[in-house]
Amino acid sequence: MAIPNYYIRARLFPTILTAIPLLVFVNVIVSNLYYDKLTSILSILPILTNLGLSTALVFLMVQLNRFTAKEIFQRIYFQDELKMPTTNHLLWSDTFFEQAIKDKIHSKIFSKFEIQLQNANEEQSDELKSRKQIVTAVSQIRNTLRENKLLLQHNIEYGFFRNLIGGSVIALIFSIAIFIYAISANEHNLKIVGVILTFIYIIPLLLSKLMIKRFGNYYSKILYEQFLSI
Repeated sequence: MAIPNYYIRARLFPTILTAIPLLVFVNVIVSNLYYDKLTSILSILPILTNLGLSTALVFLMVQLNRFTAKEIFQRIYFQDELKMPTTNHLLWSDTFFEQAIKDKIHSKIFSKFEIQLQNANEEQSDELKSRKQIVTAVSQIRNTLRENKLLLQHNIEYGFFRNLIGGSVIALIFSIAIFIYAISANEHNLKIVGVILTFIYIIPLLLSKLMIKRFGNYYSKILYEQFLSI
């Protein structure tokens, strides 16, 4: 069975980029510390460590990166979906789209899904209800556009950067662990590796809010443009 394009580009690729500190920690530090003890029990340890275990760790990181990105960053910045760009942009109080465009989107949502979104006055008195209604409508729009290639491309881009940020949290932890171990073991080269990796993975975290919101805005724009075109 073919691996979905979204999984490869939006989940696996960012995992490969952020798994480096974990693989260094396991294959260089852990294997060196416990190599003598474990090789007496398992003679093929080097093969398992360098190949099988590394593959398993990458697979584990795919799941952890996605969980971290969604449960930490997406929840902090967007409160799950209540404050995602796709939700904000359909509020009457939001200025991303012109009112005439929002009128067309609201009308098409009602005609296609029979979901009546609140008007400006209703939204002002109960914005939370408006947001929940929009989240429901967006879910229906996504299902309708599931096969849309242009939307899929922007979804992949958003997913890539979101999961890259999630993976950078784990990568940063192991980068710092490598640096601490290198200091205690007086490993100069390993200490340099730890410093470089720490700086590399702290950058996506510092830019996380900007990156997630920018690519979220791109995705929202394409989503509604494609919805109006069908």
